Amino acid sequence: MSQPDADALVVGGGLAGMAAAIAVAQAGLETIHLAPPAPPDRRTSALMMPSVEYLQSAGLVNDPEEIGHPLTQIRIIDATNRLIRAPETLFDAAEAGLAAFGWNFANMRLMERFQAVAHELPNLRVEAASLATLEAGTATLADGSRLQAPLIVGADGKKSLVRGAAGLVARETAFTQSALVCDLDLGRPIGGTSIEFHYPQGPFTLVPAGGNRANLVWIDDHQVLVAAREGSPESLLALLQEKSQRLFGRISLVSPAFVFPLSNLTVDRAGTEGVVLVGEAAHAFPPIGAQGLNLGLRDVADLASALATVDRSAPDWAHVVSRDYARRRANDLARTGGMVDTLFRSLLAEMIPAQALRAGGLWALKLAPVLRKQAFAVGMGRR
Repeated sequence: MSQPDADALVVGGGLAGMAAAIAVAQAGLETIHLAPPAPPDRRTSALMMPSVEYLQSAGLVNDPEEIGHPLTQIRIIDATNRLIRAPETLFDAAEAGLAAFGWNFANMRLMERFQAVAHELPNLRVEAASLATLEAGTATLADGSRLQAPLIVGADGKKSLVRGAAGLVARETAFTQSALVCDLDLGRPIGGTSIEFHYPQGPFTLVPAGGNRANLVWIDDHQVLVAAREGSPESLLALLQEKSQRLFGRISLVSPAFVFPLSNLTVDRAGTEGVVLVGEAAHAFPPIGAQGLNLGLRDVADLASALATVDRSAPDWAHVVSRDYARRRANDLARTGGMVDTLFRSLLAEMIPAQALRAGGLWALKLAPVLRKQAFAVGMGRR
């Protein structure tokens, strides 16, 4: 093989890819980041405190209050008409001795911060180019040019080309549900409380975005959401009033509504033979329990840890990193993926035994402080 162009090649221009490229460069590796142009990501991410702490330690976020909004409470309302309904439940960060469970950030604001940090790293080169093929550490770009690196980081999403080229098999299950997201202005503010109305086809969640603003994540059958988005603004607002049980006064739209199909994606291993997968290249699931980017940032943190302990004078150092990374990620990916999938399916279950288990679980969390604290730790991704 000819002289490599860099120590590492990071593929994928989303938040997980940008965070991974920065982490690899901060570990001292000459890094090339393939980040093809993409439309602005108008979504938001609710990052739990371990993720926020990682971002602060990596210099990616200084003061979360500058670009985000604290999540101090989580309120769950069973809005179904099922025979067995769960109690309304409130989780308060103060009960766990925390000022907040986490922070809600606009993805565009996070990306601005990440790009500013990346710009200051002399050993990180960002290329606005797309990967066409990958073989034996050689990446062929869409323009026909080639790049070589011993370590390849795939952060190129659910349809990851890097994953396929490495022979890492993904299992994906598509759901009939999709998610509608948009920003709302409420007649009455929700403060720092994330409010989840649980309906038979999925939750209707309002996440605090400062002042009277809230970010909506509404999960329902795909056709229902498409019809809601394509109807008149008045009909959409009437649906939002109904879904929110008219608890927040007058509601108005302050952004376009977008609909995203939902699926569950898992891999048996997140790394092999000098290739590692981060973000949705390794895992994807419905936006339940605020786990998506949180899990991706834990990927990045474990990649940084694997790089910090490897002897890069060894000829097979990249293979060692990929094996170590896969080992570090195995338990977290299995636990979190299983938890989110079980929770999502329990919300949709029509069988009375499943309804009873879910309602009983919420009653237990409502009444038992010890169980609530354990739930806090799992939901926040504490390890």
